[in-house]
Amino acid sequence: MSPGSGDLPEDHADLESLLDELLALRAEIVAGPVRTQALCAAVHPDHRRSAVNLLHYLALRRRDLRALQRRLARMGLSSLGRAESNVLASVDAVLRVLHRLVRREWMPAPPDVPPVDFDQGAAHLTAHATALLGRPPPGRPVRIMVTMPGEAADDGRLVHALLEQGMDCMRINCAHDDAATWARMIGHLREAERKLGRNCRVFMDLGGPKLRTGPLAPGPAVTRVRPLRDAFGRVTAPARLWFTRIDAPQPAPTPAGASLLVAADWLARLQAGDEVTFTDARDAHRACRVVEISERGVWAEITQTAYFVQDIRLRHVPGDKTQPAAETPLGPLPPRDGVLTLHKGDLLVVTRDRQPGHPATRDSAGNLLTPATIGCTLPEAFDHARPGEPIWFDDGKIGGVIEHVDAAQVRVRITQDHVKPLKLRADKGINLPDTELRIAALTPKDIEDLNFIAMHADIVGLSFSNSASDVLALQQHLAGLGSRHPSIVLKIETRRGFEALPEMLLAALRSPQCGVMIARGDLAVECGFERLAEVQEEILWLCEAAHVPVIWATQVLEMLAREGRPSRAEISDAAMGLRAECVMLNKGPYIVNAVRTLDDILRRMHAHQEKKRALLRALRLADHLPAAAHDAWRP
Repeated sequence: MSPGSGDLPEDHADLESLLDELLALRAEIVAGPVRTQALCAAVHPDHRRSAVNLLHYLALRRRDLRALQRRLARMGLSSLGRAESNVLASVDAVLRVLHRLVRREWMPAPPDVPPVDFDQGAAHLTAHATALLGRPPPGRPVRIMVTMPGEAADDGRLVHALLEQGMDCMRINCAHDDAATWARMIGHLREAERKLGRNCRVFMDLGGPKLRTGPLAPGPAVTRVRPLRDAFGRVTAPARLWFTRIDAPQPAPTPAGASLLVAADWLARLQAGDEVTFTDARDAHRACRVVEISERGVWAEITQTAYFVQDIRLRHVPGDKTQPAAETPLGPLPPRDGVLTLHKGDLLVVTRDRQPGHPATRDSAGNLLTPATIGCTLPEAFDHARPGEPIWFDDGKIGGVIEHVDAAQVRVRITQDHVKPLKLRADKGINLPDTELRIAALTPKDIEDLNFIAMHADIVGLSFSNSASDVLALQQHLAGLGSRHPSIVLKIETRRGFEALPEMLLAALRSPQCGVMIARGDLAVECGFERLAEVQEEILWLCEAAHVPVIWATQVLEMLAREGRPSRAEISDAAMGLRAECVMLNKGPYIVNAVRTLDDILRRMHAHQEKKRALLRALRLADHLPAAAHDAWRP
C-alpha cells in the first residue's frame, strides 16, 4: 500500500514501535553535541559541522542497532549502514518516511548547527583530503605515499621514477638520517616535479618515543661462504670471494660471498688460474681459484663451504710451477651482529640501560647459569608495568609475559612457541599493550626536528599519539614556529591511541587540515592480530564521520617492494586501501614496481568500490552464461 492512501497498513503497531524507537535514538543523537559544546566550540570553523557529525555518530553507535537495522531493512528502508558522513540526515530521512506511513506530520526543531546532508558529507571528506594530500590523479581517487630510502638523498633518478609511476606524497621518516639528508631528498623531489609537471606533498614523520631493544654484544668475527647446490648436493654455482688490499680496501663491484683483506704485495702476485689454499676455522682444507684480476681487487671462486677468521694463512699457489708459493695472514673481518636465541619457557632479562646484552650461558650439562639479557631505549616505559602483563618484541614475532619488575630490570618469560628458535636482535620494537604508558608523544628530538619540518614539509605525522594532550602539544609547538604550519596527521599505532581516537579527532579538528594514519604494524601487536580487521574498520568509520582523510599504512605490497613478487593476500589487501584516501608503501629494492602495481590496482578497483559501498557498474560476467545452458538445465 502506498503511503497516504486507503487504510493504515496491517503492521501499524510495528510501525509505531519502530517510529518510537527511532525518535528516541534521534533524541540521543541530537543531545550529543549539546553535552560537549565546549569541545565543538574549540574546533576550526571549517570543521564545526564535521565535529558535530562525529558526535552524532558516537551517539548513534553507543547502542546495539542490529535488531533495528533488520526491522528497517524488512520494510525496504535504509538500515543506516552508510550513515557515517551524514548521521542526522540519514536518521531524519527514515523518520520522514515512517511519519508518512503512519500519516502524521513531523517538523523537527532545527539544531543549532545545521546537519550535514547526503551530498555534503562526501563533499566535505573530498575537500579535506584534497587540502591535506593534494588532488588525486585522474582515474584514481586514492593517493599513493612512498617512504624514502636513504639512497633517495643521493639518487635523483629514483625519486623521479617514483613520481613518474604515481607517487603523490613523499614520506620522510625522521627516525632516520638527518636534516641535510632530508633536504637533498626534497630537492630531488622538487626537480622531478619541475620535469614531470606534477605536484607531490612532503610528509615528515616524527620519530616519537619508540621503545626498542638496546645493543647486543657482537658475535664472533667469522664469515661463512658456501656455493649454491641442487637438491642432490651438487654445486650449481661457486661462491665468489673478493680479495682487496688491507691498506686501501675497495668494495666489491658486485655482490660477493665474502670480502677478504690481504697484504698488497701478496695480492699483486695473483694471476687468473692461480690457486689459493688455506685451512679454515674448522680445520678443513680448502682451495679457491682466481678467475678475474682488476685494479681494485681480485675475484676468486670456491666450490666448498668455508669459514674465514682473522689471521688464517692464505697460500698462493702460482699456475707457473717455477714461481715460489707465498703466504699471507687474512686481515680482520667484521664481527657478526649479536643475536639472542630464545625458546618457549626461556627467561629474558630486559635491563633499564643500554649496556650491550648477551645470550644465556649454560654449563656442560645444559643447566642455565645466566639468562639472556638485552637493554632498551626507553626505560621509563616500564615504570607502570606490572607482573602478568604481556610484552611483545620485533613486531609481535616474540611474545612473553612480565614476571618481575624492579628499578634495574624487567624479567620476562617467553611464551611464544615456534617451529624454529626465536631470534631477537638489537633495535627491534617492544610493545606493552596492557601497560598504561604515560609518556608524551613528542620527544626532545621531535621538537628539534620540528624546526626543519615547519619550513619544508606539507604534513607532519605525530607518532604514538595517545591522547588529546599529545595533539594539543604538537599544535602549540607548531604555532610557535612562525606562520607556516604543516598539516597534522595522527598515527594510530597503540591500543591507547585507538581508544582515545574520538577525543584526539576533536583536538585535531582545531587545525585547518588534519588526517589519520592507520599504522597497522604496531597496532596489530597492540590490539591483537585477530582484532586488526575490526580495529581498522572502526577507525575508518570514525574518520569518515569526522570527514577526516585516512592513510592506510604498513606492509602494503611489502613482499613486492622487497622481493619483486607479491603474495596473493597482499594484492587483496592493497585493494582494500580503496577504503582510505591514501595508501602508504614502505621502501624496498623494487619500490618503483610496487608503486606501478598499486596504481594499477587502485585504478581497476575504483570502478567497483567507493569507500565501503559497492558500485554496480555493468558486469561482463553477467553475459557469460551461454544460451545453450538454459536449455540444458531445463527440468
